[in-house]
Amino acid sequence: MNRRKFIKKSLLGVFGTGLIKGLYTWQVEPFWAEYVKKKMSISNLPEELVGKTLMQISDIHIGDHFNYNYIIDSFKKAQKLSPDYVAYTSDYIHYDNDNQLNQLEEVLKYAVKGKIASVGILGNHDYGRNWSDKIIAEKVSMKLSQNGINVLNNDQKEIEGLNFIGFDDYLGVNFKPQDVMQNYDKSKANIVLCHNLDVCDLDVWNGYQGWILAGHTHGGQCKPPFLNASVLPTLNKRYTQGEIDLFDGRTLYINRALGFKWQVRFNVRPEITIFTLEKA
Repeated sequence: MNRRKFIKKSLLGVFGTGLIKGLYTWQVEPFWAEYVKKKMSISNLPEELVGKTLMQISDIHIGDHFNYNYIIDSFKKAQKLSPDYVAYTSDYIHYDNDNQLNQLEEVLKYAVKGKIASVGILGNHDYGRNWSDKIIAEKVSMKLSQNGINVLNNDQKEIEGLNFIGFDDYLGVNFKPQDVMQNYDKSKANIVLCHNLDVCDLDVWNGYQGWILAGHTHGGQCKPPFLNASVLPTLNKRYTQGEIDLFDGRTLYINRALGFKWQVRFNVRPEITIFTLEKA
């Protein structure tokens, strides 16, 4: 093989490899959801809840940025796992106009429901443009409630022995965690739902110890092998994905999101998490 043919074949090989990777990143991985199974040890967990399952679903981002039938299909598959509890950690829409509210209503017909209960919180995108529209957030909350999902806005709800504490979004206009944490009862089996994990570094926790379920980062959506995710919407870049020990009795879990803002993922598959409850 002469030099010219060698260079030509090398360039074609590089181009072909890049094209395959591009198609995978655009058309395959964004729709290849992973079901992650983990154990969740909880203090004061009632004996009758040992072995029960809690499913976390986060950041579905319903809108015009991708075909949301993928979310419906994912919900249908998740329903077959028959979780006991389901916790939605927000960003239900990617708001451009009020059409997203109609789209969300269509998707929520297939929402995964817990056999015992379903709970949720709001995220920044649920507050519309600039994350500041209370009316949009109220409409999202209403649609969730109408479909059997208890929305916790700086509030808590104990359901058959498991106490869910829900923070409203850090970047929204209704962030008041002190409203609920001043009533934190450490004798209960508590789980905190908090969309934006930068809240973990704020002085609002009143001695809380236990699990915090969050979303928001999407795991960075793209992560080169052996390198950190390059784009994270957080102040603390330690908060990327998965289980993180906060070294003070709190355990943070960051779901990689089922949906996305941009149709691109690499080495960061979408995620639905299934926790099996056990006594701490």
